[in-house]
Amino acid sequence: MARLVGVCLQSLLKLVNSVIGMAGMAMILYSLWMIRVWYMQGADSVSTPPWFIYTFLGLGISFCLITCSGHIAAETASGHCLSCYMLFVFVLVLFESAITADVFLNSNWEEDFPEDPTGRFDEFKDFVKSNFEICKWIGLLVVAAQVFSIFLAMVLRVVGPDHGRSYDSDDDYVPVRLPLLRDHVQQPSQYVPDPNLNKKPDTWNIKSPKETR
Repeated sequence: MARLVGVCLQSLLKLVNSVIGMAGMAMILYSLWMIRVWYMQGADSVSTPPWFIYTFLGLGISFCLITCSGHIAAETASGHCLSCYMLFVFVLVLFESAITADVFLNSNWEEDFPEDPTGRFDEFKDFVKSNFEICKWIGLLVVAAQVFSIFLAMVLRVVGPDHGRSYDSDDDYVPVRLPLLRDHVQQPSQYVPDPNLNKKPDTWNIKSPKETR
């Protein structure tokens, strides 16, 4: 039963973790599109590097790497891998929470970011404002998937396949113990009787007629 629960948790963690991976792939594709447009419009006219494009690309790559680590952790159900995966996702959630809190609580949040000479940051901001409902639900879905993946990883770390293998420990160790038991049983047959023990009955037989006299 424990093994079945562990397999279900592994599959569910992979499914939830895939949501993070799809969000990362979408961010990477959007970043590559922005880089292509930036080069087509003439990158030489821009003196400063496009921080927004590469930041967006870095976040997308980070999402994909976390997804890969989550799949490895779910497949192996290793406590060390699951702990590292939970730490990565937790740091990512903290980073997203800090940015969200800065945007909603700080009226001058745009001043916290450097200027984007490409104008892609303003275009992205206008796109989010015009499609706020869709972007809001997508963001909530990604954050919910991250939090739920941390919960599943915690549960899998406790009742994973390693816990279920303890029930099969007798089957795994019986073949190892059997030779020891056989040697232990066969040991008495290998002992050679003490020669002095055979002499005692003879002396007894010799002394016994004298005692009768």
